[in-house]
Amino acid sequence: MSDQRSTTGAPDILGEIEAEVAETLAEEELPPGGPAYQTIGALLTLAVGIGGLVLALDYGLDSLRRPGPGLWPFVCASVITVLSVVLLVVGRRLEDSVAFSRASVLPAIGVLTFIGLGVLMPLIGFEIPSLVLCVVWLRFLGGETWRSTVLISVGTVAAFYLLFLHGLSIPLPHLLTF
Repeated sequence: MSDQRSTTGAPDILGEIEAEVAETLAEEELPPGGPAYQTIGALLTLAVGIGGLVLALDYGLDSLRRPGPGLWPFVCASVITVLSVVLLVVGRRLEDSVAFSRASVLPAIGVLTFIGLGVLMPLIGFEIPSLVLCVVWLRFLGGETWRSTVLISVGTVAAFYLLFLHGLSIPLPHLLTF
């Protein structure tokens, strides 16, 4: 890499970073997909949003004063559904999508593990499925080290346990009782 210098003679770190990012993006550039890929992506996320709505309703919404375990998943799934419909309507005119590749499988794995969390939570509690979800997302989808994966996963599940069960008194199905 050339020694880029700013007008003051000091190394131009921002310029070096921009050049490195541009080089990396040029190497990893995927072929364009066009409007058909926008539509397919919107339909897939719409299916995820509707599936999330159905699962959230099964958990129960209760009320805003005493939210049930399905309220926040319902809110998130509603946002996904609405944004998917917007993308479905607007996306046909967009040209900035990329063609599907092997990397396109990673979000599908993320969605499947999230569905697994929703299916297993009422059966065995949220602790084990949440821990598995964190490990899969951090280590296998995110490429984190085992050390950070374990620390973050255990910390996240512990924080959710304290926040939802004790702090907010949301009756999530759980194994541990303190």
